Amino acid sequence: MTPDTAKILLVDDERIALRNLEHVMKKEGYEVVATQSGPNALKLLDEQRFDVVLTDLRMEKVDGMQVLSKSQAVSPDTEVIMITGFATLDSVVDAMKHGAFYYIAKPFKLDEVRKIVKEAIHKVRMKTENQRLREQIETYQGKVKIITQDATMQRLLDTATQIAPTDCNVLISGESGTGKELFARFVHLKSRRSGGPFLGINCGAFNEELLANELFGHEKGAFTGAVAMKRGLFEMASGGTLFMDEITEMPPSMQVKLLRVIQERELLRVGGTEPVAVNVRFLAATNRDVQSAIQEGRFRQDLYFRLNVVSLRIPPLSGRKEDIPLLSYYFLKKYAVLMKKEAREISEDVMAVLMNYDFPGNVRELENIIERGVAMANGKTIETAHLPEDLKELNIKTFRKREGKIPSLEEQEMAYIQWVLQEAAGNKTLASQILGIDRVSLWRKLKKFGMEEDSEE
Repeated sequence: MTPDTAKILLVDDERIALRNLEHVMKKEGYEVVATQSGPNALKLLDEQRFDVVLTDLRMEKVDGMQVLSKSQAVSPDTEVIMITGFATLDSVVDAMKHGAFYYIAKPFKLDEVRKIVKEAIHKVRMKTENQRLREQIETYQGKVKIITQDATMQRLLDTATQIAPTDCNVLISGESGTGKELFARFVHLKSRRSGGPFLGINCGAFNEELLANELFGHEKGAFTGAVAMKRGLFEMASGGTLFMDEITEMPPSMQVKLLRVIQERELLRVGGTEPVAVNVRFLAATNRDVQSAIQEGRFRQDLYFRLNVVSLRIPPLSGRKEDIPLLSYYFLKKYAVLMKKEAREISEDVMAVLMNYDFPGNVRELENIIERGVAMANGKTIETAHLPEDLKELNIKTFRKREGKIPSLEEQEMAYIQWVLQEAAGNKTLASQILGIDRVSLWRKLKKFGMEEDSEE
């Protein structure tokens, strides 16, 4: 909702006052409908939808309280602002108690009216957006929930959907907490193997012997304690998909054995002599830079080529900020149901904090924050008091790799100066004081980074 799409109803039986308000609101870019008649206002509310209603309180036949009541009945999301020359404490309390957004006493200042209308429209925008998010979240029920409205993520999902039926191996990369396993499950459920098992293993969680036993299984008597034959994950995932997380952490000798299984589609159990055929699709994931691991000799290049038939690189949450509100409301609904809590809204202050935060822990960290908020909330809204202490007290900036590359000190300095200038509303004198440098030094840095036009005094 932009100013020129916000629609306002003005109701005042004083013709001059009505014309003044109409002129001011149209000048602000709003779509305005004006009437001097209370009964006509009720009719208009039945026929059209308005974002904000400004109504006089004292009018003949139909007064402002009746307009407020009608508006709430036909359009609960519409905000109503009361205007009157007969301001009393009782009338203020009564109007606010019945749901009025604000109360303005005559004579009023036009700047005050502009500000209050703008705040009311912002509230309507937030309610509309929250409702849209809730409706969108409904579409994810019962599915693999990769929740996004980010263009890059949508392209990744399109690619995953396209290659899912082909049975080719896929390498999924991205920072911890971005949802690599979720993407693997998505590929599995979109594939012809969706009726088979989906099994996963973290290759960095086992030493070489245990990893071999988990993947290949063993024959009876293969070692002390092997009292019966055990099938490994390669066999157990037959007809389905095996997801190998943190693949670059796999010991080099195990990489050789895995490569043979991928090439030959058969294996030898630990202690076995007869090959066993396997029918499994391989999906691998890593949060490491694979090329660096290859150059350092920690990961085999031939295995990389076998696994990396298709590559899916998931961006960090800081690179898809528009997903933060959508994910937040999804987790809010999820944990409100699990905890049997009434929480269903996230305050504007909380959302502002989340949108400013860089999320080094990505989606997993956001989920933990919202889960905590739901647990702490006593009412319907998650407030800043329900956030972790560090988020409440600090506007946290973190250092992270961008597109697989660690930013240089110069890049970090430039980003920090941009942020300080933004926080200082473009005031270079204030920004230089915050940065601890003089104004001339700040000017030189702005010129060096080509930022001298980005800020104003």
